[in-house]
Amino acid sequence: MHWAKELEQAGCHVIYGVSHLKTHSKITLVVRRKNGKIERFVHLGTGNYNDATAKLYTDFGYITSRKDFGVDATNFFNYLSGYTTKPHFHHLSVAPFDIREQFMDLIDEEIRYHRQYGNGYIIAKMNSLTDKPLIKKMYEASQAGVKVELIVRGTCCLRPGIPNVSENIRVVSVVGRYLEHSRIYYFHHNGEEKIYLSSADWMTRNMEKRVEISFPILDIEMKARIKAILQLTLADNVKTREQNKDGDYYYVINNGAEEIDSQLKLFKMAYQNTDAE
Repeated sequence: MHWAKELEQAGCHVIYGVSHLKTHSKITLVVRRKNGKIERFVHLGTGNYNDATAKLYTDFGYITSRKDFGVDATNFFNYLSGYTTKPHFHHLSVAPFDIREQFMDLIDEEIRYHRQYGNGYIIAKMNSLTDKPLIKKMYEASQAGVKVELIVRGTCCLRPGIPNVSENIRVVSVVGRYLEHSRIYYFHHNGEEKIYLSSADWMTRNMEKRVEISFPILDIEMKARIKAILQLTLADNVKTREQNKDGDYYYVINNGAEEIDSQLKLFKMAYQNTDAE
């Protein structure tokens, strides 16, 4: 409230959000007029705008000047400010409207593709997994034969490895130097891979009691980069614990294989990229 008052006194229009809902989305919209035309720049992310936690949390941010994303961001802020009740979006899915439904539909698509082509594959990375409808849908995907790999740092109410229920699901948790905070959702989609980033975990509170955003990654190179990070995280055999069907966790045993510390490797990659620039 202190900073809200400071901003208002400085002339900013402060929006306090939607009544009875916690605004948990991470989005920034910059609008400017250039040569008589309106230009929009949008930042969407999985993590908070917090300089303290940014030193410890791992997150993703996406910056774009695409017009369709700019329109979506404008409509989103119009919703938050009360100008519209349920806006139209080109790419964004927004809770409490349709994020759960979006993911349910994507899982259903993966089930259909697997039954037709036998290549169903889902990777989901989040902080916690507690939403019953999505857990049931993941069990349904497993029973259909879809391979599911979940990276869940915290609470996970899904139980993997149960015969005839979840034997095609693997659950891992990576706990290391940095707090794994990003939410990433990958669907093989019969080779036409779909990747979404989101502010939302698969928790009932995020689906029903918060304002959240999910958005697709459309750039091919960015998709490949995010997929590579997911694969590296799943290959971690230093900081990873795997959950069994009883809900217990055990450190992954590498059996003499090369040690793979995903956080350390990503840190070195980021450092090298920064040094190169």
